[in-house]
Amino acid sequence: MTKTKSLFSLLLLLAGGLIFAEPALAQQGISAVTVTTNADGTQDYSMTLQALFIMTALSLIPAFIMMMTSFTRIIVVLSILRQAIGLQQSPSNQILIGVSLFLSLFIMAPVFDEINERALQPYLGEQITSKQAFEEAKGPMRAFMLSQTRVKDLETFVRIAGDEGKYDSPEEVPLTILIPSFVTSELKTAFQIGFMLFIPFLIIDLVVASILMAMGMMMLSPMIVSLPFKLMLFVLVDGWNLIFGTLATSFGMGI
Repeated sequence: MTKTKSLFSLLLLLAGGLIFAEPALAQQGISAVTVTTNADGTQDYSMTLQALFIMTALSLIPAFIMMMTSFTRIIVVLSILRQAIGLQQSPSNQILIGVSLFLSLFIMAPVFDEINERALQPYLGEQITSKQAFEEAKGPMRAFMLSQTRVKDLETFVRIAGDEGKYDSPEEVPLTILIPSFVTSELKTAFQIGFMLFIPFLIIDLVVASILMAMGMMMLSPMIVSLPFKLMLFVLVDGWNLIFGTLATSFGMGI
């Protein structure tokens, strides 16, 4: 329970810092709710900008989870795998998203632990300010995204932003350029892995289609016949173990 609360606080810190790093962090000691006492003794309650910032950050946390972690690559690969096997609704979207989320937490655990040690715990212990905590939290996330981002994709968005020649190294690129570059690289990697997964199942479809055509069974769908064989192949090779192991290894885990 404590670890879950720490992770939630970490994501809230990142989300709030990314969106309102300058205006919000410049103000210290703002209460979430202000109470105004009227002349007749009644009281009026009003929410401050700090509460608005927190609510906005909460609504954007899912986007940060999907776009700044390993989630994108994993969910795309699993979706392509389901399509390659020929299953339309199994595993369901909810299961795929759940598996992708917890596998992402497993892959991102070293990064989150570093952020928790360098930024979150000192901030909760009032050893550093919220602005310093955000700056400390950016370091591990930036290092993770840079390690998975292709130089070509990074150069493309630097050129689109009109900042060519402005940065001496990739570490100087701001998050507004790094994040879309990272997402682009993740999509390309996911499609490459998905292509490799598609090949064996495609071969089974071609073999079954050729056999059915040779037998004159034109009206029988090859997909129906090949599905059991593809499922059997996937189970025999321990497919889920291979897929999850490959995805984890693709992020540098176990190397």
